[in-house]
Formats: sequence, structure tokens, C-alpha cells
Amino acid sequence: MQISMKCSIAVHCLIFIHEARGIAKVTSNLLSESTGCNPVVIRNILSALKKAGLISVPRGTGGAKLCADPSQITLYQIYTALEPNGATSLIGIHPCQGRPCPVAQNIRRVLETPYHKIEDSIRETMEEITLQSMIDDFQRMTRQSGIS
Repeated sequence: MQISMKCSIAVHCLIFIHEARGIAKVTSNLLSESTGCNPVVIRNILSALKKAGLISVPRGTGGAKLCADPSQITLYQIYTALEPNGATSLIGIHPCQGRPCPVAQNIRRVLETPYHKIEDSIRETMEEITLQSMIDDFQRMTRQSGIS
């Protein structure tokens, strides 16, 4: 069970966009340098974030900007922008219901309720975490380390 790395790259990009406001025009090439990811990967992530209404990116010139206050953007919104079916497919159930074994025939129904509880718990936790709280952590850590 793993949340896609696209989510951490997206959070990286969003924090970068927030921190660079008024200082630099944030482009996919600049984000590529910061994240170490291919610019095409960055453009795909930015496109998903834009489609979800989390950022705006002017055509041609670049210059990504947040569309909402960071306190209004949750980690769950970021995650679902990149993985629309992610929460429901976070924990998979192997296909075996066609087998003659009674366990195989019923395992999907047995696991549905506990897996839904886990998914609900993950969603609720991710909805409590905001981009602002992650920005605050980033800023605190950079102050402590003396890196800016």
C-alpha cells in the first residue's frame, strides 16, 4: 500500500509555487530543477492540479499560481487531483471469486467493510492536513536548519 509519488511531487510543487510568489515566475522547467523530475512529468502534475482548480497556469508564459488560500487546500484534494480513484483503490483485493473455494467466493465481501473503514480513515486524515500546515512545517524546518 503506497500513496503515489505524484502526490509528494505535487506538494513539493505547491509549496514551491507558494514560496516563489512575487519572487520568480514558476515554470515547469524551474519545478523540474527543484524536484529532479522530468519537465513532462511536472507538466502532467500541474495540468491535473489546474484541472482540479488548485492552481492557475497562464498558457505559453507559465507562472503557476495557487487559486485558493493554502489553508483551504487539503492534502486529500491534492491527492485526488492526481489519483481520482486513489482512495478506493488504495487497498486491492485479489480476483478469486470464481474459484470453487468458499473462502475465495466470499473474501471480497469479508474485506469490503474493513477496507472501507481504512479508506475512510485515510481520507479523513488527509482532509485535516492543509497545504498551509505543510508550508508552516517547511518554513519552520528551513528556519531551524538555516537554509532558505
